[in-house]
This record gives sequence, structure tokens and C-alpha cells, in this order.
Amino acid sequence: MKGNRMAVRSMTAYATTSVETVAGTLTIELKSVNSRFLDLQFRMNDEFRAYEPFFREAIMANVKRGKVECRLSFARSTQEASTLTLNQSLLKELLKLQHEIRHQSSEANVMSVNELLRWPGMIEDVAPDQETLQQQVKQAMDDTLKTFTSEREREGAALTKALVERVHAMQEIVTRIEPLIPQLVAQFQKKAVERMQEALGMAIADNANASQTQQEASERIRQEVTLYGMRIDVAEELARLKIHLEETKNILEKGGLVGKRMDFMLQELNREANTLGSKAAIKELSNASMDLKLLIEQIREQVQNLE
Repeated sequence: MKGNRMAVRSMTAYATTSVETVAGTLTIELKSVNSRFLDLQFRMNDEFRAYEPFFREAIMANVKRGKVECRLSFARSTQEASTLTLNQSLLKELLKLQHEIRHQSSEANVMSVNELLRWPGMIEDVAPDQETLQQQVKQAMDDTLKTFTSEREREGAALTKALVERVHAMQEIVTRIEPLIPQLVAQFQKKAVERMQEALGMAIADNANASQTQQEASERIRQEVTLYGMRIDVAEELARLKIHLEETKNILEKGGLVGKRMDFMLQELNREANTLGSKAAIKELSNASMDLKLLIEQIREQVQNLE
């Protein structure tokens, strides 16, 4: 079973990667916080918008819940910024034409450097290799996602450990109070019979038809004991609590996407804890109900962070 266990992931994490590309320094940041669903937001330069579909697909393959912000910043390198070059063939052609014109008309003005530089096509911008840049951007995103996922799993493992500890604490409470239930019912029955018998004695003294009074009182005792015994018997609630707690532990041990399943189990656990409190006839049961609800609330707070 443990060999097939999937990692439990937190919805909160942060990761960043900076790499030197053929065009400059690229920095990718990923951060996420809690959310009921997957909510993706992208912050990037317009020149990198073409990569957004790839980023979106990569994130969705690794993240199922959470509000995720992907931020991409870019700083051009000084080397890349100085890749402007002269169109040598065009320059030679212009100078040749200028020489021919001046040969025919010596009054023709010589073109200035500024005029030559402003001539259409004279300045060439040597763009970086787009295929190489694309590969570097995708690799940077993959590296960032690996770190991001690792952070989510690390925090998820810590949260899982804390949750399992609280589940064990709840199981210990159930184990502690379970033997008290038969004793509680027996004690009530004994006290109820004693009270009813005392009332029966008074009724016999006041009633000439003692035989009929005794029969009616005995039946009343049986009804009261049975009715109240059912009200204070929480054996079924404890049995369901044990089942729910075991299933909760199984969910955490199996791992994977546990957030929504844990939400459902907490609703069931809280329902049984409330019923236990409403039926509490002794202080021990009332205290147990309060302790269980406190642990359930602590688990609920942590589950909000799980994917």
C-alpha cells in the first residue's frame, strides 16, 4: 500500500528560477495560495505572451487546485543589445552610386554619416536564435515547476503528519470513553429503578388497589428505563466515529488529491461529535465531545491548505 502512495500536496508554495538565455536574463516565478478551484494568472512581457499556452498546459498538468500566479521577467543582456550591424553590401552599393553621381556632377553633395545610417535597411538587427530561446524558456519553466511541486509536497507531508496525529488523538478519545457507555446505562437503570420503586411504595400506601398500582408502576419503570437508556446510549455514534476516523486516516495514507475528500469526512465527524454532545449524560461524555470538536476544527483549518 505504501509503495502506491501518492504525495499529498499543499496549495501554498513559491519557486523561482533565473537563467541566462541567448537574449538575456530570464526569471520565472511561481507562487500559489489556497483556492477551491484552479485559478491561473500570468504576468509577463508582451514579447513572451506566445509562451503562455505552454505555461498554462505545464502548470495544469502539475496543479489541480489553488490560486497560482506565474510571473516572467526579462532583462536583455548588454551583448544582445549591441547586435546592431551595418548592411555592408547596401553600404558599398550606395557609396558606389554616390561616386558615379559625383563623377558626373561634381556639385552633388556627399551623403553624411547620419544620412547613410538612416537609409532604409542600412541597420540590421541580428535577432537571437528563436528556436534556442524557446528551448531555454521551456527548460526554465520545467525547472521552476519541479521546485514548485517539491515545495508543495514537502509542506503537504508536514501537514499530513500533523493531521494524522490529530486523528490518532480522536481515536484515543473514542477508545477511552467507549467502555463508559455500558456502565452509564447500567447506573441509570439502577437509579431509575430505585426512584420508581420508592414512588411505587408511596403509591401503594395511598392506594387500596395495591396490586394494580404495582403493575402500573413496574410497567412505567420499564418504559422510562428503556426510553432514557436509548437516549443516553451513544454506542452507535462511537461506532460511526471509529469508522469515519479510520477512513480519514486511509485517505491521508493513500495521498493524492485529498482536500475535497477530507472536507466531506470532517462534516461526518462533526455531525457525530455534535450528536455525542447532545446525548451526553455525564461529564466525561460532554468533555469528550468538546475535545473531539476542537480537534476537528484544528484539522479543518489545516485541510484548507491541501490540494
